[in-house]
Amino acid sequence: MIEVRFHGMGGQGAVMGALALAEAALAEGKYAQKIPIYGAMRRGGDVTVFLRLDDKPIRRTCGIYEPDAIVVLDPALTDLPEIRKGLKKGGIAILNDVRDPDQVDLGVELSKVATVDATAISAEIFGRRPIPITNTIMLGAISRATGWVGLKSLEEPIKRMFPGRTGELNIEACRRGYERVRVHSHEPGG
Repeated sequence: MIEVRFHGMGGQGAVMGALALAEAALAEGKYAQKIPIYGAMRRGGDVTVFLRLDDKPIRRTCGIYEPDAIVVLDPALTDLPEIRKGLKKGGIAILNDVRDPDQVDLGVELSKVATVDATAISAEIFGRRPIPITNTIMLGAISRATGWVGLKSLEEPIKRMFPGRTGELNIEACRRGYERVRVHSHEPGG
């Protein structure tokens, strides 16, 4: 089982992003479970989403306190201690970050760090907003960095959640995240 913790701010789409990833996994014959946790405020407040992916039914329903991976939708959150808390040695970090992945140090030895400037891509596609929409961009980055789901499998859930022109823009955002993510894999013990 892969346990993933998404971190974002209300309005960035962490909950919908995790749902789209779960639906893509289900479409590929896998099992998925999503549990959102909201901070005091929705828009602009902190949002954490727990997501589990597996090839067999998932029975665990508690929070995820030692994730195999973290996905951070807002670059201001990356260096907060609570974001990396419990991240397993050998885990994966997928970050909305302008830095090259080999410049990121989360204080734990990771097998893979992936970064994409989702904020800039959001501005290109959706225009500048007080809270950039980064969820579908991060989905593309997740697909390429991990292979948990294929890029094509993400399109249908995105179309369903965002009909019409909005869906087309979000699919383009997902593709750009996939194309622009930078991945650094660390050799075990190296």
